[in-house]
Amino acid sequence: MIKVKEKKERALGERLHLKGERCLTPKCAAVRKPYRPGAHGQSKGGRPKTLSDFGKQIMEKQKFKVNYGLTEKSLHQLFLQAQKTTGSTSAKLIELLERRLDNTVFRVGFAPSRRAARQLIMHGHIFVNNRRTRSAGFLVKTGDVISFRNESQSMKWFQIIKESIKKHEAPEWLSVDGDKLEGRVLRNPHDLSAPFEVSLLVESFSK
Repeated sequence: MIKVKEKKERALGERLHLKGERCLTPKCAAVRKPYRPGAHGQSKGGRPKTLSDFGKQIMEKQKFKVNYGLTEKSLHQLFLQAQKTTGSTSAKLIELLERRLDNTVFRVGFAPSRRAARQLIMHGHIFVNNRRTRSAGFLVKTGDVISFRNESQSMKWFQIIKESIKKHEAPEWLSVDGDKLEGRVLRNPHDLSAPFEVSLLVESFSK
C-alpha cells in the first residue's frame, strides 16, 4: 500500500525524499507511479491542471510544509521571525528552516530523513552542546555541537548510522566527525538555494 507521505509527494509533483533511502530506489512511489494519486491521476497523461497565482502560492506553501515537516502555524511563525530582520525575508526564512534541529540532524547524516530526525530528538537521543534537547524546532547557531546520548550508542540502529555517515556529505555550513559522531555548526547557513519558490511562500504569508 502506498504510504500517505508518498501520496503527498505525488500530489505535489516533487521528489521530496521523505522516506530516506527508499526514495533513491525503484520502490519509490514517484518512480512506480509517476502521476498524481486518485482515480483520475493518469488521465491526460497525469498532467497537473493550470493553477492560478493564488493556487501556485498554496502549492509552494504545501511543498515547504511537507518537505520540512511543519504545520501551517510553525511555518508562519518562522516567516514572522524572518520578516522582522533586515535584508531579504526569503533568504532569512530559508536560513531559519535550515537551522531547525531536526533539519540539522538530518543534514549531518544522523538520520535518513527529517521525520526520522524528529523521532530521535523527541525520544531524547540527541544532545546539543552536551545537553539533551527534545525540541525539533530548536534553532542551532554557530559553534553548536550536535551529538548522541551515550546510552543511545549501544542500540542496533546506531551501528547503521555509523556506517552510513561514512558516505554522507554534509553541507558546507556543517562539519561531521565520523569517529566521534559529532556534528558542528560552522556558521549560519546563507546563500542557500531554496528547494522551492520561496518568493511565492512569502507572498502567501504577506497578504
